[in-house]
Amino acid sequence: MEQISEILFISITMPMIPMLFIIRDKRSRLLLGYLIIGAVICLMAGALNIVLLGLFNGDSIYVTTTITPISEEILKALPVLYFAIFFASDQETLLSISFALGVGFAILEDAVILAQNISSIDIGWAFARVIGAALMHGACTSMIGLGMSYIHKRRKLFFCGTFALLTAAILFHATFNVLVQSSYRIVAFILPAALYIPVVVKQIRSRKVKK
Repeated sequence: MEQISEILFISITMPMIPMLFIIRDKRSRLLLGYLIIGAVICLMAGALNIVLLGLFNGDSIYVTTTITPISEEILKALPVLYFAIFFASDQETLLSISFALGVGFAILEDAVILAQNISSIDIGWAFARVIGAALMHGACTSMIGLGMSYIHKRRKLFFCGTFALLTAAILFHATFNVLVQSSYRIVAFILPAALYIPVVVKQIRSRKVKK
């Protein structure tokens, strides 16, 4: 599994790196950079999840519903927190980079699952992963980015607020993983979209106001 992840990372993500030196627009370069960082985090999370799976006697259901939401969301949050603290904290930038990171994570994760189960999946699976897991990863990381734009300068709220944002992302991720392995799978695919659509509508309205 680890070798597959590394091969796919090299094949899919590394060709994007030279683009960072070609793209002149700073914002586009930043988004591409965080997309790549998302894939790097996925690679790290995959290696960590193998260790965690061994510690819990190979109980994949328990690990994916209880443990990996914690490890993955903490790893995904770190680059967003770093950017918010040391570089910029405006809402639009943090929302964009955090969503890009989540999507980068989902791209590599989907590729690994595809490679491992190529004979048993179809186009329907691909669409379900995009609507469900890809949006879920993007939405969870965006919770951190969007929330940090409000709390990072408020010292009294910074630590408790960061913990609350991380907890919300972990709970959302865990809920998705529980539902997707149950008879209520359709609800799992609705949840990320229900969170994503209002944010998109808000962004579109704010852009119209700025114009």
